[in-house]
Amino acid sequence: MHAGRRYSLLHTLLWTSKYIAVFALWAIVVVTFYTSFEFKWIGVPWLPIALVGTAVAFYLGFKNNAAYDRLWEARKIWGGIVNSSRTWGIMSRDFVTNEYANERLSQTELQKIHSRLIHRHIAWLYALTFQLREPKPWEHNNGKSMKNRITFDTDAKPERYDYLKQFICTEDFTYISTKQNRAVQLLSLQSKDLKELKSKGLIDNFRHMEMKKLLEKFYTLQGQSERIKNFPFPRQYASVNVFFVWLFIFLLPLGMVNEFSQTGGCFIWMTVPFSVLVSWVFHTMELIGDFSENPFEGLFNDVPITALSRTIEIDLREMLDETDLPVPIKPIPEFNILL
Repeated sequence: MHAGRRYSLLHTLLWTSKYIAVFALWAIVVVTFYTSFEFKWIGVPWLPIALVGTAVAFYLGFKNNAAYDRLWEARKIWGGIVNSSRTWGIMSRDFVTNEYANERLSQTELQKIHSRLIHRHIAWLYALTFQLREPKPWEHNNGKSMKNRITFDTDAKPERYDYLKQFICTEDFTYISTKQNRAVQLLSLQSKDLKELKSKGLIDNFRHMEMKKLLEKFYTLQGQSERIKNFPFPRQYASVNVFFVWLFIFLLPLGMVNEFSQTGGCFIWMTVPFSVLVSWVFHTMELIGDFSENPFEGLFNDVPITALSRTIEIDLREMLDETDLPVPIKPIPEFNILL
């Protein structure tokens, strides 16, 4: 997520520079063939190109709206995780007591239980973050994107899960390491832990039921995140959009050269800058939608799930009166990107 007021024009131009070069080269080729080789037949009337451009503009609007909906839904899901996590923190701290205990525990022993429940939840947050950052075939996996993930420290690698060791015991870590969906199994361990605490009378029936409902909500929020991650923006819509945009970009200089040739003289070369400008606008709109439809891929326009997880971690550990806390994650200075 860009954390500044806006992307700079220079940054945007650099992001699209290779495409601008392609647009310029194609326009120069068209004008050269039209003027130097007298290929007048390549000129196309403007009306059909304008109709294609209108259709492409409508289709771009549809795709960008759908991509934005996916991005905004992902942010709302993680807003729910933030709020529910704080609720889990106060429930873990205040619901587990000696009030109905079969055998009373010391305050130190209760504190250990509170810490176990809260720290395991923090481990769930990071496990879910790592899982959502694992690349999918339809996401951006070219060399530049993979290099950016390494720069942003969002690349997927198995050793990332070692980070969870500081929050859960060795037994729990060994158990989840054998599972495919570690985040799901961490919530399963929470449920098992609550069952044992209930059997000891450390949680009464009502409190146990409320905490189980919260675990159910975490499963729902995780499932909603996984739905966005694992089900792409329908490929038929994404593919046709790319085809239509490039068709319009291909036709654009053919129509413009015909129009500017009527002005006479060197004005025909105005085809090049105007073709590049219009092509750049349409193609950049397509790129924005393309990069917005996958909000968990660890690149510039992501929902900042790592930063949100760190914020939740700090809030929950402060509920335990811990003082050795990590610092909040700040935007990467060079890019002003929060991840």
